[in-house]
Amino acid sequence: IHLATENEQSLSELSDQAGCFKETQTVEFIFLLSEKWHLDQSARYQAVELLERFMIKQVEQICQSSRENAKSREQGHGSSWSSLKDQICDTFVLRLVSCIQLASKLSLHYNIVNSDTALKFLQSLKYSYTKQELLESELAVLRSLHFQINVSTPLAYVELLLEVLGHNGCLLPAKPLHQMCMQLLDFSYLTRDTIYDTLLKISIENSTPSKLQVVKFLTVKEDFMLLAVGIISTSVFILNPGQWKQVQSLLNTV
Repeated sequence: IHLATENEQSLSELSDQAGCFKETQTVEFIFLLSEKWHLDQSARYQAVELLERFMIKQVEQICQSSRENAKSREQGHGSSWSSLKDQICDTFVLRLVSCIQLASKLSLHYNIVNSDTALKFLQSLKYSYTKQELLESELAVLRSLHFQINVSTPLAYVELLLEVLGHNGCLLPAKPLHQMCMQLLDFSYLTRDTIYDTLLKISIENSTPSKLQVVKFLTVKEDFMLLAVGIISTSVFILNPGQWKQVQSLLNTV
């Protein structure tokens, strides 16, 4: 009930920029870096969602600041949009690393990415940040999100629904089903735009959706509960097609 309520609230407060920072290259970067640092899967998803939420806040704040400074720019003062955009681009990798660090601190396995590890990686990319700048970056993310960083990811929805299925009589072995769900969840993150673009075109029976249709479909793309149901349903179909209808019925009762 708590997750369902949280999901509904998130959908009701969706930003127009939702999903803009979940591009394949960004997600792949986070996944590979999380793997390099031996973080569990919950941390990688948390890092993706943290970065997305933070960057949306950054863009919204900069847009607001840009509007407020419009008159100042006309008078020869204030920052241009291009310079503000450059600030975002210049610190993007730093913010990404900070989000992974924060996600690692939320992980149940306590495999925390410390400052030395993060700095060593950034230096390998020819960045010259200091420990102080790294700490300030973490604080910038925390403050921007009002310290509300421990929010549910699609993984939490998948694992909750799997637990409910087990209690309600699903006969499929839990471990292989969980493993398949994790693989498909990774896949859905890495091919997010392709999956949802195809789904939109199929649902409207048109290969060229209008801007309004794309905007309305945003709530589908950002619905974690719907994603979790789709992941589990597809996993069951792959592992045991004969059980698919039973699981579908069970999911419909949740």
